[in-house]
Amino acid sequence: MKKLGFGTMRLPLTDPEDAKSIDYDQMCQMVDHFLEQGFVYFDTAYPYHEEQSEGAVKRCLVDRYPRERYVLADKMPILRVKASEEYPRYFEEQLSRCGVDYFDNYLLHNVGKERYVGTLKYGGFEFIRGLKEQGLVKRIGFSYHDDAELLDEILTRYPEMDFVQLQINYLDWNSAAIQSGACYEVACRHGKPVIAMEPVKGGSLANLPVEARDELKKSGAHGSPASYAIRYAASLDNCMMVLSGMSNLEQLLDNTSYMRDFQPLSGDEQEMLQRVTGIINSSITPCTNCKYCMEECPKNINIPAYFGLYNMYAATGKKTNMYYERHSMNHGKAVDCIKCGKCERICPQHIEIRGALDKFADIYERGE
Repeated sequence: MKKLGFGTMRLPLTDPEDAKSIDYDQMCQMVDHFLEQGFVYFDTAYPYHEEQSEGAVKRCLVDRYPRERYVLADKMPILRVKASEEYPRYFEEQLSRCGVDYFDNYLLHNVGKERYVGTLKYGGFEFIRGLKEQGLVKRIGFSYHDDAELLDEILTRYPEMDFVQLQINYLDWNSAAIQSGACYEVACRHGKPVIAMEPVKGGSLANLPVEARDELKKSGAHGSPASYAIRYAASLDNCMMVLSGMSNLEQLLDNTSYMRDFQPLSGDEQEMLQRVTGIINSSITPCTNCKYCMEECPKNINIPAYFGLYNMYAATGKKTNMYYERHSMNHGKAVDCIKCGKCERICPQHIEIRGALDKFADIYERGE
């Protein structure tokens, strides 16, 4: 398969304020062009577009093309499952919504520490393994938003998983909060192919700061900012597919133009993206995630993780509340800091941690 997948989380809308107002005419045009260019992979999920995405896939893809023309992935909404018997009900509903008899790829959706506990309790991994044994799905895996340590535990416990879907992009590769690169390496060690999601980081890497865009131009870049982000993920040897949540025909035409005959990033292009990353990160806190500060903090504040989230906000202007909830679990908040200064005395990077925590609290905890 060509490495570009059609993600259906950000479909074209007739009303930008209404996630249910899917522009079906434009979506059909996008699906047609996508298939005409030789791409076949489509990815949906139960909650996307306020539960309208699966129906949109049926209307614009399934009802208009023979089943052998495309590869379809869907995901079990594990956050909603409160009992083992609910798995079959959701799965049957998804088959009906999409209008298919089977899924090519089927995933447990958004596995993380808290959701992993519930999935173990209700037998989620065993359920999707049973679907594969029955021929109702061809390949099984899970989408993942958590740290590398837990990913290693899951893949060790469930080696029958065929693949894992990870957030992969050049800005998050060395992020202490996202651990994109570390998670990728875990998947490689377990021999699991990776499907990359969020390669453009929700559009952030398509709309770069002015200095970063200037660096692209100065380096002689010919493609769009998004093209380098998607090609970065696709250039990874163990990446089998890169999902792009294309919101209009223009974005789809751009993506298919360079992924139709995909060329991995050259050494010069890799170096260019390193410089762009440096520019984006120039306004961030230089935390290396050594965690020495946490050994001294009397309030058990998750300082490195909070700095990782602050850095993402500084680079993109967007908060990631899901990651804040995860990293603040069983830890003190930034506003709990008593300004004792023990963390600053031990920090190898000599960061003014107390002031940086105040800035983080303004963004995530005080709502300023």
